[in-house]
This record gives sequence, structure tokens and C-alpha cells, in this order.
Amino acid sequence: MRRKITRPTTAGCDLPKYTGFLLCEPKSATCTRLSEIGDMSHHSVNRFLQREDFAFAPKDIFMEVAARLILDGGTLSVDDTVLDKPYSNYTAFIGYHYSGKHHKAVKGINLITLYYTDIKGYSLPVNFRIYDSADGKSKNDYFLEMLKEVLVWGLLPAFVTGDSWYSSAANLKTVKNNGLGFMFAVKSNRTVSIQKGDYQQVLSLEIPEEGITVWLRNFGSVRLYRTRLKNELRHYVVYTPHAGSEVSPQVGFNELHLHHWAIEEYHRALKQLCSIERFQVRGKQQVRNHIFASIFGYACLQAKKVSESLSSIYRVKNDALKDAIWDFIKSFSDGKDWLRPSFIRAVNA
Repeated sequence: MRRKITRPTTAGCDLPKYTGFLLCEPKSATCTRLSEIGDMSHHSVNRFLQREDFAFAPKDIFMEVAARLILDGGTLSVDDTVLDKPYSNYTAFIGYHYSGKHHKAVKGINLITLYYTDIKGYSLPVNFRIYDSADGKSKNDYFLEMLKEVLVWGLLPAFVTGDSWYSSAANLKTVKNNGLGFMFAVKSNRTVSIQKGDYQQVLSLEIPEEGITVWLRNFGSVRLYRTRLKNELRHYVVYTPHAGSEVSPQVGFNELHLHHWAIEEYHRALKQLCSIERFQVRGKQQVRNHIFASIFGYACLQAKKVSESLSSIYRVKNDALKDAIWDFIKSFSDGKDWLRPSFIRAVNA
């Protein structure tokens, strides 16, 4: 539970200040840097990160975004990303995790997220976990745990999507048993049958553009699709829970695939706009709270994008910085000698 406030705070740093700092600081999101900008000491920033416990309750994120989403009928996506920390040796949660960006195991922190896109296309994170080897859980354990939580909290997605890491038969059955449809990537050696008892790997099948209905081993009937990304073939299985409501071939699959891609864009925005990788604290509590503030900041950017009808959340950060940049540029021509090149002073003499 979040720490109870018994009297008005006198802290120099709080969540809005720290989050705003993460969204605007272009390079170094450290306690010292914030103290240089704001009227506070770096100890105040550090104490804020040690004191709060937002990240012990991911429900805080859900409650923050739920009012902005249509909770019924959307697409819930699961994926993880690695926060690169190649030079950190004593930071909490550091380990080696496979990175799709680097195509190998890299040193960093693994963040697992449930990301929801509602029926109007508005999307936000609704649950998350930081991988902690001390928990003795796998990423699939975290996924099932988070899925159970968001369903209890009131989310009613129509479909769940994920990559092949999360497409085990046990996960697929859990999604099915909750009355949900799904679209999950599967490895090319996953076995299916078109005729009963005749199993073969999905890579060996001829799959039309509109997909093909197959029997997935240890699960049941699904529709199988194939896509090509650059020179790589990818395979997906789609399941619909109600007879007569099957996802329309290709059109429905493309929509689900597009919704799932939103979580990739979310990971990119966390790193490029919300300073989620750029921290130098080490303790578990501090790291948790920094990550929570970054995710909260992303939700704030999405809200600002909608309220101001912006084309992209990247506009928010660009607009915040452009006035300061232009003021600095204008100072080169406003007569200040310390900024004016010597050859210009000579011409104007």
C-alpha cells in the first residue's frame, strides 16, 4: 500500500516535479541535475526516490489511466523491454536479458508491461512488473499474475496479444478460460495439424494471406497467419472465444497486429521521451520509483496529446524545449559580445 500522509508535506521534491523533470531533461536525469534546475538539494530528490512506494502498487497506474479508457472490448498486449545499463554493477534488478534491439543477451533491467488499446484506438499501460530474480518467478509468471489483476480491477478486453515468449499452451489456455480471444506469435517450429493426427511445423505449411484454420498441439482450433518482416517470416495464431464471432480473415488480423505494435511504440517513447534508462540511483526502492515516474510521465504525455489534439506525443517534448532553444539562438545576435564571433564584431565595428 502507498504510504499514508499524516500531515502536509514539506518535501522539496514530489512526483509531479520529478516526472516533469524526466519529460523535459534531454540528457542526464540525475538527482544532482534536478537540484541544479530546481530550488532544492540533490538530497531532497534522493529522499523522494527512497521515501515513496508507488511502484509497490501498479494499481496506481491503472487507476490513473482507467478514467481515460473504454475498459470493455479493447486489446490487451503483453511485452517486455530491456533498460540498457551496460556499465552498472551495483544497481538493483540488473541482470542479463535477451534484447530484440541488440539481438543478444545484454546487461540491464527487464520491464514487463500490460498495455491496453481501447475500441477507439486510445492506448495506455495498465500494469507492469520489474523482473526480480529474487522473486523466483519467470516472465510468464508475471504475465499471468498481471492478467489476473487487471481483470479483477475491471478491465474487460476482447483480445490479448503477445510475442512468442508468452505463447505457451498454458498461457493460451489461461486466456481462453477467462473468456478472452488472443493473437500470439509462435515459433516457426510450433506444430499444428490440418488433418487430425497429422502434425507438422508451421514453417512447412502453405499459408494463404487470409490465414488458415489449424489444430494447435496441446490447445485446439486456431487460425494461423504468416507475415514477413524484412527477410524474416513470422507466424501468429488467433483464437476467438465465441462461435460465429471469429475475427474476419486478414482485416481482423491486421487490426490486432496493429494494436499489438502500439506496445513497441510505447517502449520506444519511454526511452526517448521519459528518461526511463537515464538514472544513476542504485537501491531497489529508488529504481522502482524512478520507473514508476517514467511510466506515469508517459500517461501524462498521452493525456496532453489528446487534450491539445497533437499529432504525436513527441510534439509535447519538442514544444517544451523549442522556446528555450530559440531564446538561446537569438542571444547570438542580440549584441552580447561573449556570444558573438569575433569576425562579426569586426564587421560591425
